[in-house]
Amino acid sequence: MRTYEDLFRTPEFAPLFLTSAGNVAAQTVSGLALATLVYARTGSPLLSSLAMFGPALAQPAGALVLLSAADRLPPRAALAGLSLLFAAGTAAQAVPGLPVWGVFAIVLALGAANAVGGGVRYGLLNEILDRDGYVLGRSVLNMSVGLMQILGFAAGGVMVSALSPRGTLLAGAALYLAAALAGRFGLSRRAPRATGRATAGETWRNNVRLWSSARRRAVFLALWVPNGLIVGCESLFVPYAPGHAGLLFAAGAAGMLAGDALAGRFVPPGWRRRLDAPMRLLLAVPYLVFALRPPLPVAVAAIVAASVGYCATLLLQERLLRLTPDELSGHALGLHSSGMLGMQGVGAALAGGAAQLTSPETGMAVMAAASVAVTAALAPWLRDRPAAPPGEAAAQRV
Repeated sequence: MRTYEDLFRTPEFAPLFLTSAGNVAAQTVSGLALATLVYARTGSPLLSSLAMFGPALAQPAGALVLLSAADRLPPRAALAGLSLLFAAGTAAQAVPGLPVWGVFAIVLALGAANAVGGGVRYGLLNEILDRDGYVLGRSVLNMSVGLMQILGFAAGGVMVSALSPRGTLLAGAALYLAAALAGRFGLSRRAPRATGRATAGETWRNNVRLWSSARRRAVFLALWVPNGLIVGCESLFVPYAPGHAGLLFAAGAAGMLAGDALAGRFVPPGWRRRLDAPMRLLLAVPYLVFALRPPLPVAVAAIVAASVGYCATLLLQERLLRLTPDELSGHALGLHSSGMLGMQGVGAALAGGAAQLTSPETGMAVMAAASVAVTAALAPWLRDRPAAPPGEAAAQRV
């Protein structure tokens, strides 16, 4: 599978694409509205950051007890049901008079439930496409994230001004409902990928099994930590430039869109392993300029350039799938997604705390420097190794 035309001719890819895009659009619009609402009520950069990225903080907790369901639930029902749950939770956040603690209770509950979502979605993608087509398909889903974020942040900024933050939250709930309908009526009924009950014990055993390989551990950490620290930088866009936050978020989405298009469509397979480390460095280094509080055009250019580096996640996922047994593919992708989102929540909390003690621009520079340091520390564990003898190759997959 080499072209976008081949991809969209594949049965079920188009409805999965629409479901994913609808959820991202809803999350973008409602996240900006919620961050604006919380910042207006509290004046706190920390709480504003957590309002937008707080759901990610609950992802690791969900991954510890719920993730075995990713391979044990019918994909269509799971994806539609999660979208409906988010529609209801987002609408509840728009209720006038809801206290700030109530807002965050909903944020954390939705984040925990969504721990299953990444595993279901990307496990289904791995079923719909063959392994040679996974990178192209995932890059297109990632590109839809970038496009929906560009449109969502632009539209969200307009709606926050025109409708108020609460009205924008209701618009986000409507988008979640549309995503649920696309999944329910566009996807085919499929049996779960694995049998047995989805229990906390089974989730824990599979997590231990995946974590037992040193090479997989290094890939998971590379997927989670540098990315999460840079999302911490993004979580400070609202306090850094309250009047231009939508523009900064849109710039980041544009860079991510460009990076995923290049990595998914134009980078030859032989180059993918060589480029993931340079892309993780690109993700962080441009944010160091924020220590100088650059003018808005320079800030936008730095964010676009840095966000191209998000394509490192796509390149590392291909490596993760090569190291993972097929029956754990959904669980592994769900663990990647939950860990990454959880680290994004941690990054937002750390960045918000640093900004609270210093300034938003200082917080962004500190997080970027930490991301560079982590990428350098992981480099020895991610170098390509000589091919193992046949007897050892099978052992490395468990």
